[in-house]
Amino acid sequence: MRLQRTSRDAATLPARLASWLSTVLPGGVTPTVEVDSGIDSNGMSSETIVLTATWESDGETTSRRYVARVTPADDDVPVFPQYRLDHQFEVMRLVRDMTDIPVPQVRWMEPTGDVLGTPFFLMDHVDGIVPPDVMPYTFGDNWFHDASVSDQRAVQDATVAVIAELHLMPNAVTTFGFLDEGNDGDTALRRNVNWCRSWYEFAAGAIGRSALLDRAFDWLEDHWPADADAAEPVLLWGDARLGNTLYRDFRPVAVLDWEMTTVGPRELDIAWMIFAHRVFQHITTSLGLPGMPDTLTERDVVATYTELTGVAVGDLDWFYAYSAVIWGCVFMRTGARQVHFGEIEMPDEVDGLFHHRALLEQLIGAGEGDAQ
Repeated sequence: MRLQRTSRDAATLPARLASWLSTVLPGGVTPTVEVDSGIDSNGMSSETIVLTATWESDGETTSRRYVARVTPADDDVPVFPQYRLDHQFEVMRLVRDMTDIPVPQVRWMEPTGDVLGTPFFLMDHVDGIVPPDVMPYTFGDNWFHDASVSDQRAVQDATVAVIAELHLMPNAVTTFGFLDEGNDGDTALRRNVNWCRSWYEFAAGAIGRSALLDRAFDWLEDHWPADADAAEPVLLWGDARLGNTLYRDFRPVAVLDWEMTTVGPRELDIAWMIFAHRVFQHITTSLGLPGMPDTLTERDVVATYTELTGVAVGDLDWFYAYSAVIWGCVFMRTGARQVHFGEIEMPDEVDGLFHHRALLEQLIGAGEGDAQ
C-alpha cells in the first residue's frame, strides 16, 4: 500500500536540483543529480525526496546523498495549513549542536519556492531502517515486529531516551521561543491547543465538521490539566514516535520529522508516543490480528522516562485525548487527500475517516471502544 502525497513531475527534479545546488555547494561546482526515490512507507505530510549529487573538484570526484524535505503544494491537499520549514531547520540544527540526539545534519534551505514550486531544505542522508507506518508495523512481516522481545525493548527504551534528553535541554522557552511566533494564548499549552483548533477549522473548511472532534474540544476544555499547564515548558519533538526514527542495530541513528515541534508540557510527547502505538494496535486488532500489545505500554514508558530524567510524569489521560484530537485532524486531511487522488470514496460522515474513532470515543466518554 502506498499513499500518494504529490502530483509533482519527478522527471524535472534532477535538473532543477542540480542547478540550485551549484549556487550553494562550495566552489560553485555544478553537480549531476540522480533522484533515488521518495519515502512511501512513513510519514503523511511533507514530501520527501532522496537524491545523490556527484561533482568534480580539483580532479577528485565527490558523491553525497541528501534528503530534501519539501513543502507540499496547495493543490496536493497538504496536511497542515502552514509549513514552517525554517522552524524545522533551526530546531534540527540546534538540537544536533546542543545534544547527543542523532539528528541529521541540515545543509541548506531554499525558502522561496522558485526551484521546486514550494520551499524545501536539504539534509544529509542517514542509512537506517524504520518501523513502517504503511502498513503499520503492528501488522507484522517487518524487522521490528519480527525482532526478539529484548531487541524490541531496546528500540523502545532508546527512543524514550531521545525524548528524555530532549526534555532536559535547558532554557527551552528562551532558546526555542521562535516556535511560538504568531500563536495566541497565555501559556504554552494554550497556544498549542489554539493552534490545533485553527488546524481543525482549516480541515473542516474542506470536508465539513466532525461531530466527534467538536465534542472532544469541549471535553478538553472541561478537563483542562492545570498542573501540567503551569509546569515549566520543555522542547517537544511533537511527533515523537518510532515511525519517525531511523534505527541501526536497534538503536536510533536519525531522529526525523520535526513538523510539530514546539514547547509545552512534557506529558504531550510521552502520551503521543504511547497513543501513536495504540492507534496502530487498534487498527491491527480490529482486523483480527494480534499486533504488539506489550509494546510501548504506559507503565514501561513512564518508568524508563522517570529513571532517565528524575522527573515525575503527571496523569496522561487528558494528553491521550488531545493526541487523539490531533490524530483526528491528521486523518481529516490525509483522508481528504486520498479522496482527491481517487484512492478512497468520501464516507457519509467525516468521523468515518478516523481509524481511531473508538479510542477517542472511549477517552471522552462519547461511545464504546477498545483502548487496549
